[in-house]
Amino acid sequence: MRGLRWRYTRLPSQAEDTLSGEEGKEEEEEEAAAAPASAATPEDPTMPQLTEASQVLSASEIRQLSCHFPPRVTGHPWSLVFCTSRDGFSLQSLYRRMEDCSGPVLLVLRDQDRQVFKWTGSNSFFVKGDLDSLMMGSGSGQFGLWLDGDLFHGRSYPCATFNNEVLARQEQFHIQELEAWLLN
Repeated sequence: MRGLRWRYTRLPSQAEDTLSGEEGKEEEEEEAAAAPASAATPEDPTMPQLTEASQVLSASEIRQLSCHFPPRVTGHPWSLVFCTSRDGFSLQSLYRRMEDCSGPVLLVLRDQDRQVFKWTGSNSFFVKGDLDSLMMGSGSGQFGLWLDGDLFHGRSYPCATFNNEVLARQEQFHIQELEAWLLN
């Protein structure tokens, strides 16, 4: 039996976009891309329908991310089930809000360095959660991503499950914002 491999794709930041030679874009396009994302408009059919604006992802990041989704979730609306700015920093609150949800979930996290971590749930077999922590991926006794029960502290280590490098600038980080989107 072949092992599954997870490919982590880091979306470019606005600074990286500028460095890559895309600085000639119209100013209004840059403002729209950097603004918190909201629902799709008739002028932009590539933007998925969102029930609420994201505090973490910009419209351009949502477009880029949705290109990597499997066909079974492409075109489905995104329902914001949980976000720390609305529901508080509590893993138990996240569990309560997700209790009646079924279907794929996109978990989006931004740390204190404003890095964004994206996890699509396609390898949900490799998720473990209890009242004290939420863990994704494992290998060599460490987790690819570990979040504490207060959704304030996080850790990231390389792991075999996702074949990832450390997902943050530092192995230990503070969570600034976390969102859980139901994709169906």
